[in-house]
Amino acid sequence: MTAAALWREPLAQAAVWSLATILLYLLAKRLHRRWPRWWLMPLAVAPALLMIAALALNVSYRDYIRGTHWLVALLGPATVAFAVPIYEQRALIRRRWPLLLAGMVAGSLTAVATSWALAYVLGIDGELRLSLLPRSISTPFAMEISGEIGGSPDLTAVFVVLTGIIGAAVGDIVLARLPLRSTLAKGALFGVGAHGAGTARAHQIGREEGAIAGLVMVLVGLMNVALAPLIVQFMR
Repeated sequence: MTAAALWREPLAQAAVWSLATILLYLLAKRLHRRWPRWWLMPLAVAPALLMIAALALNVSYRDYIRGTHWLVALLGPATVAFAVPIYEQRALIRRRWPLLLAGMVAGSLTAVATSWALAYVLGIDGELRLSLLPRSISTPFAMEISGEIGGSPDLTAVFVVLTGIIGAAVGDIVLARLPLRSTLAKGALFGVGAHGAGTARAHQIGREEGAIAGLVMVLVGLMNVALAPLIVQFMR
């Protein structure tokens, strides 16, 4: 079998693109560890390199996702693993639940309302608008919500990544300008506003900030899974 014929085999493409995705992500992590800049976050660098490679090899998104869909399927076990930070921070939840609840509700409503307003201003409607609504939730929850309300989970994942990258960068600016001294406030800011990317940034600030950001990210995701369909029905 020639190399060209081998490349056309679905199993070969799946192996190549899966390996490329993992290796480029590990490379992006090493770059970010050495140069901790927001534009070098793995969530930004790895997809950009994969896009360049796919365009250079004339590979469609459909072919790429067909070969790497098993990586997306791992989001399911990752969602179950989110129970761990909730259990570890159960004392904090019992002690600060009114503040956590108020922050989560305010942050979630703001995210949905601004997404809806942005879609309205840009004239975005239908599936694309519904895909934009869960952009401020961690990817596993966001993709689940998007499918339930009639959006495109794949598009939602892109919006989530962009929101996380921008949110982590803007979070640093907000911390520099607002007198936020408590670890709860700092962690919640990143957890609500920038989900996974924000949680990673919060861990760089401090261990407690990172733990709170991870906790808030999970709780916001769970709350939105339950409430997002109701919010969509109300705003239609």
